[in-house]
Amino acid sequence: MSERTGGTPPRTLAEALRTRDDDALAALLRTRPDLLSPVPNDLSQLATRAGTRASVMRALERLDRFTLQTAEALAASTDPAPYEALLALMTGDEGDARVESALPRAVAALREQALIWGADDRLRLVRTAREILAPSPGHPSPTGLGPTVAEATAGMSPGRVQEIIATAGLPSTHDPVSAVTALAALFTDRTRMAALLDTAPPDALSVLDRLVWGPPYGEITSRPAPPVQWLRDHGLLLPTSTRTVVLPREAALHLRGGRAHRIAEPDPPAILPHPSASSAASSAVSRPQVVDSAAAAQAYTALETVEELAKEWNEGGPNVLRAGGLSVRDLKRTAAALDVTEPVAAFWVELAYAAGLLAADGEADERYAPTPAYDQWPDLPPAERWARLATAWLGATRTPGLVGGQDSKGRTLAALGPDLDRGAAPEVRRHVLDLLSSLPEGTAPDPESVLARLRWERPLRGAAAGRPEDLRARIAAWTLNEAEMLGVTGRGALSSHGRALIAPEAVAGGSTGAFPKPASRAATGADLPAAGVHAARVLAPHLPEPLDHVLLQADLTAVAPGPLLRPLAETLSVIADIESRGGATVYRFTPASVRRALDAGQSASDLHAFLAAHSRTPVPQPLSYLIDDMARRHGHLRIGSASAYVRCDDEAVLDEILADRRSQGLRLRRLAPTVLAAQADPTTLLDGLRTMGLAPAAESAEGDVLVTRAHAHRTPPRTPPAPVPDGPPVPAPTLLGAAVRAIRAGDQAATVVRKTLPEPAGAAAPGGGELPRTTSAETLATVQAAALTGSALWIGYVNAEGAASQRVIAPVRVEGGFVTAYDHTADEVRTYPLHRITGVAELADDPA
Repeated sequence: MSERTGGTPPRTLAEALRTRDDDALAALLRTRPDLLSPVPNDLSQLATRAGTRASVMRALERLDRFTLQTAEALAASTDPAPYEALLALMTGDEGDARVESALPRAVAALREQALIWGADDRLRLVRTAREILAPSPGHPSPTGLGPTVAEATAGMSPGRVQEIIATAGLPSTHDPVSAVTALAALFTDRTRMAALLDTAPPDALSVLDRLVWGPPYGEITSRPAPPVQWLRDHGLLLPTSTRTVVLPREAALHLRGGRAHRIAEPDPPAILPHPSASSAASSAVSRPQVVDSAAAAQAYTALETVEELAKEWNEGGPNVLRAGGLSVRDLKRTAAALDVTEPVAAFWVELAYAAGLLAADGEADERYAPTPAYDQWPDLPPAERWARLATAWLGATRTPGLVGGQDSKGRTLAALGPDLDRGAAPEVRRHVLDLLSSLPEGTAPDPESVLARLRWERPLRGAAAGRPEDLRARIAAWTLNEAEMLGVTGRGALSSHGRALIAPEAVAGGSTGAFPKPASRAATGADLPAAGVHAARVLAPHLPEPLDHVLLQADLTAVAPGPLLRPLAETLSVIADIESRGGATVYRFTPASVRRALDAGQSASDLHAFLAAHSRTPVPQPLSYLIDDMARRHGHLRIGSASAYVRCDDEAVLDEILADRRSQGLRLRRLAPTVLAAQADPTTLLDGLRTMGLAPAAESAEGDVLVTRAHAHRTPPRTPPAPVPDGPPVPAPTLLGAAVRAIRAGDQAATVVRKTLPEPAGAAAPGGGELPRTTSAETLATVQAAALTGSALWIGYVNAEGAASQRVIAPVRVEGGFVTAYDHTADEVRTYPLHRITGVAELADDPA
């Protein structure tokens, strides 16, 4: 793309932007959406905003490694630099066909984002980008290059410069500027430079080898060794301080063979299959089906885990910390209840929170509990429930992997705490899944190749993190694990419903074989609900059908060989405790679990009938004996409130209770042969007697047995947490079109050629950017004439808030102290009070 104005090279970035068409301007605003907040008044303001440090840094952080290497090479080159010089810096003397073919794409990307401008014979890097990327002592360049000869000798005495060029065999000059130019010319002349290095001592060449690829700075003593002294005398090492020298950029480039980078990386690293994924060709056909089955089984496990978490917090979960979030102790308890590790428990808690199924209740003694939305969630089909979890995970900015780490102030990050949002998380998750989808179906990726690809695509963000593994890489590693736990992947490979989640059109229409950009392929936040619906349809056939039976065993266990129907699972979880989960769930019957069922209102006959109806094996005698024994003992003791009392028809049982040391804390005393009174509340009395191995039952004031049921605790209606965006969102096409029209119109108003009018007596001549000044009579007459002729005017206008602006209008009607005109700046018809128009001027060339 040639950026020229009327055959003349542009002198500024604003002039270069004026040569772009509307599509190119829209592409700039799309790739750098921060430039739109607010919409610039004209192209000059757009160019100024595009050159600010914050905006340039944000744009550089989103460049891939090769495009960034191209910008770094431009920063180390002359300004402006022809394309041929840039190509030489990127390919070196030996050339590189891959770099040569990829360089036009990188230059086009930099130009599209307004980081460089000018024609190919005069490429200019934006000044702010040059300041960020150019080599300097305070901020070494990734190229490893040092300052130029002119920069390194800026503080050197003229006599010392003359000594250097004389030692290098150059004729003396009359001024230091020409001397520096002659020394730089020597270093850039390959023939003369090679001849000079042929005379260097071998140890001096070894010193240069250590500095050539950077860092280019070295420390010396007050009496340097002969090889270092030789390099200093010939200008190959120039002093930057009394103890520090630097290898000039021109000399380093000669030693490097003209290359700015040791290794140019024009192509992104390939996503490789996992080393363990290699298998015989005969098994490759069935692999996608195996992946889908494994992912579907894990998806069902995910649903059960979230339900188990909600049951655990059904009557009110852990208290909310004063600073927000779960305490470490409560997270450990939750992990133990779910039979998972603490990091995994943090993931499930955060997932349920992101899906709007759990939240804080907002009461004075604030606790976490299921939301009202959870009560409808279990009634949905399993595939739809999974889709809700998956879409919540994919679009959430909350990052569970951070739990247990520390923030910038050294405070521990808590699950459900306020500091877990990372705006880059949704983009990284989607992109990781996109990379998985680029592999053949059923192939698991090598995690290291995924991380290498991400580092290539966003190298500056990793470098800015100041550590080997930046946040994006950690989010990517967490994504691979979380996708497996959630059932998006199976055996490490992306499942068919996972593909539908990120690219519904790819599943519906078939893969094209090409790998488009992630932004154009992955489901965005607005598309996630529709993508979830499609993913649910793809997942549904792979989910196992719920079973209506279990297998009872003689060791007081029941094995569910698959997922159970909801009523069966809920009843069984009351009668028995879950011992293990997996492909088959194992339930264990204990005295406490049977008593729990009796407390819930079940009778022994109900339990026998339930087990006989839902067991494919005969009910074992030990289980029948356990139920009958607990039913016979259940309710033998009656607890009431007196504060509390115990009554029993068997006086011997009461005698045993009074004699037991464990009952001393209950402070019991006999009121009657069959009644004991306690100074403890009924609940404490019930728990105390149960710890003694008894099976008491609570009774009402009328003497009836109370059926105790868990009281569900719910939060008020809550919406899921809103994602925190990573910078401004990508603007919609409608907004882009309107912004481009507004910028064009504002630029026309600012640059239009207008006729000069006689200035009122005593008025100062208008300068650049000042509003036109005319009298009220002149303003009215000019506007009326323009309305009759249909011509356009340039006006100065001050609104009701006192904000001044320049506009180009085409008056249509003038009456009642108002002018109705088509405003070219706003691209719409507006009405302006005449008394707010500071002045008018006719245009030399009518823009209409």
